[in-house]
Amino acid sequence: MPRRRKGRDIDGILLLDKPEGISSNHALRRVSRLLNARKGGHTGSLDPLATGLLVLCFGRATRISEWLLGAEKTYLTTARLGITTATGDREGETLSERPVPDLSETQIESVLEDFRGEQQQIPPMYSALKHEGRRLYEMAREGVEIERPPRDIIIHALRLEEFGDNTLSLFVRCSKGTYIRTLVSDIGERLGCGAHVDTLRRVSLGPFEYPQMMELAALEELATREGVSAVEELLQPIDAGLAGWPSVTIAANTVERFCQGQVVATDSVDAGALVRVHDEQGELLGMGEIQQELCVSPRRLLVQRSRQG
Repeated sequence: MPRRRKGRDIDGILLLDKPEGISSNHALRRVSRLLNARKGGHTGSLDPLATGLLVLCFGRATRISEWLLGAEKTYLTTARLGITTATGDREGETLSERPVPDLSETQIESVLEDFRGEQQQIPPMYSALKHEGRRLYEMAREGVEIERPPRDIIIHALRLEEFGDNTLSLFVRCSKGTYIRTLVSDIGERLGCGAHVDTLRRVSLGPFEYPQMMELAALEELATREGVSAVEELLQPIDAGLAGWPSVTIAANTVERFCQGQVVATDSVDAGALVRVHDEQGELLGMGEIQQELCVSPRRLLVQRSRQG
C-alpha cells in the first residue's frame, strides 16, 4: 500500500509577502508546516534576494497552478549602474566595473523604449532551467556555461520611476518567463556601463493586482496567538485565482457527467475559449474548453469525478 501523505486537506490560496533571504520553496514549506497542509505549491519562484507576492496554493487549488504560472507579473526593481555580476544581482561576484556616463532621462527613456513589447530574451545561467537533467545554476557554480536558446517574452510596460546616484528604479509588467535580472543587465549594456539588480519586489501576479499580502513572521505570530484556524481564515477561494476568465454555468442534471470527464451543454461562449465552469449553486467545478457545438469539455476538474446531479 502506498504511504499516505501526512497533513490535513486544506483548499485555498494564500498571498504571502516573501521576505528577502529565503527561497520560495523554503517559504512554502514554512507556511505548509504552519497549516499542517498535506499538499501545497507556489505559482512562480522569486529569487532569495527578491521580496513580495508569492501565491501559495493548497489542496485542490494546486490544480489551477498552470493558469497562474502563465499570468502577467508586475515588479518594482532598482538597477545599480556601472557594475555587472555573475548572477545579475548584488549577491553575485563582481565581473566588471565601468564608469557611468552622464545620462539624461531622455537618453534612458530612449533605451527603455527598445525593450518594450514582444522580444526574445536569453535566460541567465543562474536560473532553475534544466540542461540534460541538471539545473543551470548548478552548472554555473562549477564554472560551466552552455548556450541557451532565446525565449519569446513580452514586456507589457517598462517605466522609469526614479533616477539618481547611479541607480534606476523601474516599474516592469511582463509575461511569463521574463528574467528581470537579464532585462536589467541588457539595459545596462545598452546604456554603456552595465548594471545589476540591487532590489526586486513583485507586486502583482495575474488576477492579484497589488493585493494585501501577509508577511511570514506575521503569519507565524498569528498562529501562535490565535491558533492555526486564524491563518486558515486568510485563505482565498480557488475561484479568486481564476478571476478574469469567462464563466459558464451547467445544469444540475449534467454536473455528474461533466465531473466524470464528459462533454456537456452550456451557455453560448466563443468556441475554443477556456472558461470557469460552475454548477447552479455557484460552486466551481473546474476549467473547461468550449466546443464548436456550444458544449464544454473538462480541462481541469476541481471536484470528485463522481457526483450527484
